[in-house]
Amino acid sequence: MDEVELYREQILRHVSPVITGRFAGYETSYTREVKVGQPLLIVVFLAAGIVQLIGSLIRMRPARRSFKELKKGPEFLVTPVRVRDDLGQTYEVEMHGHLPQSALHRGDLIQLRTQPQKDVRLPVRLVQVVNLTTMQPLTPRIPTMWSHLGPALLLQAFLGMTVAVVVAAAWLS
Repeated sequence: MDEVELYREQILRHVSPVITGRFAGYETSYTREVKVGQPLLIVVFLAAGIVQLIGSLIRMRPARRSFKELKKGPEFLVTPVRVRDDLGQTYEVEMHGHLPQSALHRGDLIQLRTQPQKDVRLPVRLVQVVNLTTMQPLTPRIPTMWSHLGPALLLQAFLGMTVAVVVAAAWLS
């Protein structure tokens, strides 16, 4: 009986900002939370609170979300992407966000623009991909702190800051 040797493909970490190769496929996706800056969140929350207080005095129902809910931050999809170069070496990068399903097909020649992540233990993050087979540039989109807060809360914060500035200017003069 012959001895069977198992071969596990070695996945490399790429350090260059540009990777060119063949699309080898996606790995299993998972979610990660976007960090929300506490000082800025407190300012927005308090400024929106001014408008919410005024709204409650004149019996309006402004949108209200808890500080704990806002502090949690939005989640975004993380998908490991594998690329095989001309030498047959496989590299793995992280794609944050979504791309259309039809954008990449196994074997397409692609060029990735990447950047390192804050955590050096993680693979580089995909910033932009150009499918050289179809000549289509693609950029994955992830939620930001501003999209998480939402237009209603940001509008309330802007109005609250305006009211606070007007009241402070009237009080000081």
